[in-house]
Amino acid sequence: MKVEERLGQLFKRHGWTLSAAESCTGGQISHLLTTVSGSSAYYLGSVTSYAISVKEKVLGVQPKVIEDKGVVSSEVAAAMAEGVRALTGSTFSVATTGLTEGSDEHYPEGTVWIGVAGPEGTKTLLYQWNKDRKANIRRFAVVALRFLEKNANAYVMRL
Repeated sequence: MKVEERLGQLFKRHGWTLSAAESCTGGQISHLLTTVSGSSAYYLGSVTSYAISVKEKVLGVQPKVIEDKGVVSSEVAAAMAEGVRALTGSTFSVATTGLTEGSDEHYPEGTVWIGVAGPEGTKTLLYQWNKDRKANIRRFAVVALRFLEKNANAYVMRL
């Protein structure tokens, strides 16, 4: 069973909702989630915040965080996840910011920071996997959903 299908069962079972904030994955997470029949019962929507201005104006990422830490950072991924969760009122959210091609002063090509926000706070994950642009996008989206699944299952264990 695919991760998006397992998430669908988990979220339906617990009556949770989900949102996403995507930068480097460009909507791939949303695409995967909406391929599951009945996903409208738990998936509220997403913000594809490719531009820094959208990260700041829509998701509430502070310009100082981007300036100090860089747009590809744990802090920005966390702020994006928290911002979309607040915007939609979802139980959980997942966010991605990274480099599907090219590098920056901090990270090589094939780097993504993933943020997951939920009832117990926000966690981030650094993941690197360098193939071509399309392969990176697909892989980053699946890894983000697996990280979300891991955190949601951990929350279930503490209930």
